[in-house]
Amino acid sequence: MLTIYRRHRRGCKQRNKGRKHRHCQCPIWVDGFLSGKEIRESLKLRDWQRAQEMVREWEAEDRRIEKPQRTTVVDAWKEFLADAQARNLHESTIRKYELLNRQMEAFCTRNGFAFIDELSLSHMGQFRSEWKDGPRSSAKKLERLRSFFRFAQKRKWVPENPAADLKAGKITLCPTLPFTRDEMYRILGAAEKYDSQCSGSALENARRLRALVLLLRYSGMRIGDAVRMSASRMKGNRLFLYTQKTGVPVNTVLPPFVVGVLNGIPSVAQDLYFWDGTSKVEIIVGSWRRRLAKLFELAEVQNGHPHRFRDTFAVELLLAGVPIERVSVLLGHQSVRITERHYAPWVRSRQEQLEADLARAWSRDPFLLMAQTETAADEKLDQISKREVHAGHTETNALLNDTFQRGIFGGAGGNRTHA
Repeated sequence: MLTIYRRHRRGCKQRNKGRKHRHCQCPIWVDGFLSGKEIRESLKLRDWQRAQEMVREWEAEDRRIEKPQRTTVVDAWKEFLADAQARNLHESTIRKYELLNRQMEAFCTRNGFAFIDELSLSHMGQFRSEWKDGPRSSAKKLERLRSFFRFAQKRKWVPENPAADLKAGKITLCPTLPFTRDEMYRILGAAEKYDSQCSGSALENARRLRALVLLLRYSGMRIGDAVRMSASRMKGNRLFLYTQKTGVPVNTVLPPFVVGVLNGIPSVAQDLYFWDGTSKVEIIVGSWRRRLAKLFELAEVQNGHPHRFRDTFAVELLLAGVPIERVSVLLGHQSVRITERHYAPWVRSRQEQLEADLARAWSRDPFLLMAQTETAADEKLDQISKREVHAGHTETNALLNDTFQRGIFGGAGGNRTHA
């Protein structure tokens, strides 16, 4: 018969309670006899239920059942990240996986987990509770966590995906907030103030900043694509590129004024307007974000950020009557459903159609028809009543005037003859 117990570590707070106490995370050991041989060793587990199942299998088979080689959390992440590199995932996606890797390894170190099969649903719930991300970022991180455990499950490192049953938090979509025309005037006006505060090489970047603002506003590009844009991508006023985020080809037309401003600024390197071609994209994008933040501050624009130029580009097209399917192509979205999710309230044709549908439905509503009939009848009666009152008032005045003239009521002084 085999007996399992916790072998408490030196730093365990429950150590003085002895081997019978099992409500901690100390390693589980087995003691007893199997097939006439004494066994006293570590099961290399911390989960009590799994340890019981293992010992029952040994006793049922009357022999030790060797399990496949267990995989550590560190080795699992190494293989997963190598696979991500082999699949040519985007650098930004790999960076997010690497961040999750560091956070999980730190969590496992604090809680004494070495192997990936030791992690359960409750452990992953505890791990997620330590995240400081917002609702949207937390939901995306949860997707990456599930993807990692699906990878481990396919390779038989874990029996099931412990993150599969974690519920994602509620996400409230923020409304699209394009810049108003007054805000755009203030932003372009603040570019001159920005110039006056710079000198030397900073002055050249200040001049490039105005060109970047116009490019973002009239191309609808994300700031990462705009910063990486090269003159070779332009043929006249036509701009062709592959979006960095989705890889979707986009062919757009820039206003001649914007093309003139772009051609008027000095190139940073070769045919690149805003980037030297050697620095990391995320670093140079961060630099331009900081310059734009200062520009928004000078323009006194609240909650200004580069993506609002993209929102302004899309909303102005939709208000001008451009179909949302075409706007989706210009934005480089992989599906029109993405465009509808963010910009549906601004579709002019859709709003006009909704108003027409409501008007047609109200024209057939019996209660509204009855109310309109009663209102019309009341207005007609009111008009008739006003005419009768006016006519009565006129006839009375005529009668009184005639009576006074004929002297029916006596003289003007009301003369009386006394008998």
